[in-house]
Amino acid sequence: MAYQTIDGVRVWGNPDPGAMSQAKTCAEHGNVVQALLMADHHKGYSQPIGGVVVYDGQLSPSGVGYDIACGNKAVRTNLMAADIKPTLSKIMDQIAKKISFGVGRVNSEKVDHELFDDPDWSVYASLGRQEHDKLKALARDQLGTVGSGNHFVDLFEEQGTGRLWIANHFGSRGFGHKTASGFINLAAGRAFLANAPGEKMDQPPVLLDIDSELGDMYFRAMKIAGRYAYAGRDYVMDQVLAVVGAQADFAVHNHHNYAWLESHNGKDSIVVRKGATPSAPGQMGFIGGSMSDISVIVQGKDTEENRDSFYSTVHGAGRIMSRTQAAGKMNWKTRARSGGQITTAQMMQAVHEYGVELRGAGTDESPFAYRKLQEVLDAHSETIDVLHVLKPIGVCMAGADEFDPYKD
Repeated sequence: MAYQTIDGVRVWGNPDPGAMSQAKTCAEHGNVVQALLMADHHKGYSQPIGGVVVYDGQLSPSGVGYDIACGNKAVRTNLMAADIKPTLSKIMDQIAKKISFGVGRVNSEKVDHELFDDPDWSVYASLGRQEHDKLKALARDQLGTVGSGNHFVDLFEEQGTGRLWIANHFGSRGFGHKTASGFINLAAGRAFLANAPGEKMDQPPVLLDIDSELGDMYFRAMKIAGRYAYAGRDYVMDQVLAVVGAQADFAVHNHHNYAWLESHNGKDSIVVRKGATPSAPGQMGFIGGSMSDISVIVQGKDTEENRDSFYSTVHGAGRIMSRTQAAGKMNWKTRARSGGQITTAQMMQAVHEYGVELRGAGTDESPFAYRKLQEVLDAHSETIDVLHVLKPIGVCMAGADEFDPYKD
């Protein structure tokens, strides 16, 4: 087996002390079947990113995290990358102009969707008319916006075939954040819309029994946020396909911040994955690298080690440098950063040498802040097969100094 077991936690890759400590804390609270760390793990809020916790009859709003249903959609197009390379710079300008990155919208185009008629919105109505109306209005306003942080729209050339792929990465935006913080508030005895004191990095997980009223409400609300994230990624993908002038002939779409009800070892369990991709045998997923590294389409293997992973794998390369370490501390009054280890010139040189047209992004998202994706893929070679290797040619993200209050 490629993993090791440390204090009961199954660990792929090189153990990070901070994430290990958080995983052990998670393992010690609630009805835990197994705690695991994928090879891209690093510290998160309460449950580490790249962390998986399997529960018997419980789920964790802090484990799923604030960006409920963050995930990726990737499509293979009917074009070759060579078809668009002569106009790639113009295409990336159009994507940056058309798609809403950061907090606001670049246009007034509101997106309607059948999910707004879902009867499970009654979860929010049962909390109060104000709660329902506020969150539904926020969801309507932000559907189809990408946000900031590590969220992106990328164009890729597939190695070996030259085919053009498109991928995006984001979740349920402010609606998901307020859903998460609201249920964490309720679990602590506060009002849903109360100002929370702030979640501490190493606090124990917030746990809800799935058969309790609050647990059932959260599970239903989480699933609405999941549908919302899918709808947003679908909409953005359609916009980018229109800009490029392409059609999709193959798609992969998955969450990596979510709680799934699954059967493992003949028993129903709730698998809480934060920054971890589901990888059941035959199931495909998109795993993104940095802006100067490959991304891949993978498929879960039918192996003992994949069963031991509770059918989970990495969601990206994994950070080796925090945002503040990489970019420095931001003074929002002067809008100046200080103390960062990576300069804009270093980032732009690395991106240029890799052949990428970059729009937006700060040094906190530079390639230097991440592991090499192949390293973490190698650690999971007995659980997943790599089907397609994708090299980025265009990357679009929110601007370097875009403030987004929603944790990613």
